[in-house]
Amino acid sequence: MKGRTIILDHLGDIEAAALMVNGQLEDLLVDTPDAARVGTIYRAIADRPVKGQGGMFLKTPDGSAFLRQIKGLIPGQPLLVQVTGFAEEGKAIPVTNKVLFKSRYAIITPDAPGLNISRSIRDEPERDRLLEIAHEAMEGAEYGLILRSCCAGADSEEIAEDIEAMVALAHTVLTDDSTDMETLSEGDGPHVLAWRDWVEKAEVVTADGGFEEHGVLDALDALAQDLVPLSGGASMYVESTRALVAVDVNTGNDVSLAAGIKSNMACARALPRALRLRGLGGQIVLDLAPMPKKDRRPFETALRSAFKADDVETTLVGWTPLGHFELQRKRARAPLAEVLA
Repeated sequence: MKGRTIILDHLGDIEAAALMVNGQLEDLLVDTPDAARVGTIYRAIADRPVKGQGGMFLKTPDGSAFLRQIKGLIPGQPLLVQVTGFAEEGKAIPVTNKVLFKSRYAIITPDAPGLNISRSIRDEPERDRLLEIAHEAMEGAEYGLILRSCCAGADSEEIAEDIEAMVALAHTVLTDDSTDMETLSEGDGPHVLAWRDWVEKAEVVTADGGFEEHGVLDALDALAQDLVPLSGGASMYVESTRALVAVDVNTGNDVSLAAGIKSNMACARALPRALRLRGLGGQIVLDLAPMPKKDRRPFETALRSAFKADDVETTLVGWTPLGHFELQRKRARAPLAEVLA
């Protein structure tokens, strides 16, 4: 099947959304009923500092959270925080005190005043149109605003309504003067996230059974395996341990002198999707196929280019003395194996 298709369905009782591109599963969002959603906003209570890590544990309605950069914060003090990722079992929820209100077209930034438009929108008449919409919709508001790239060419009324809805939500949350521990705003579920973040033109399927009809369930069966086939007969194994994610690249039956670099370049192109679909993050170690040191720079360039198009923050750390390559990836999603267990 050619083109982009967004399927909104359920896996059992769990809400999920899938993005298929030319018949291949490109992205997958699965709800986490037993964990706090990313984007959830709490009024938390400062609990106890961790001096060695420069942070503090907080009390929230969903359990313990951890906040870094706690200058001036004292135990017992209430504060607004937002969930930034998923916590491993037994660990605190990662949060930030820089709260954002994000929707399809608009991001409200309470701590960063000013009206800003995505730099990817370069057409000056279009930027002028969007600024006019922003000034009108934000009139009287003291918050900052970022208009996202998908605003280009979008309907003016839809953009204005989106801005006004986010301003109203921000006002409700930020002007609540209670001091009790409370969940002030739930993070978005998979169906809303699909509408918010998968903004390129696509067919949208909402009928029950969409996952089975469009091959999503078959793709999930493949994701249950560690093996990821690569071009040219190569392959890689993506295996999650408690400490890290290990990726082992194999050349297959190719015994040519260029087999190593070809397999590693195929790994670079496929790795963001493999990690994204499996919901994997944290420390990632690549055990690459043998290749000359002169080929390391082209490999790094390909890897950096591949992750640039991925929406999960990933840092390329570098080479180890043993010749492995290390990455650090934000735990933005729950591991798929845990969600579907």
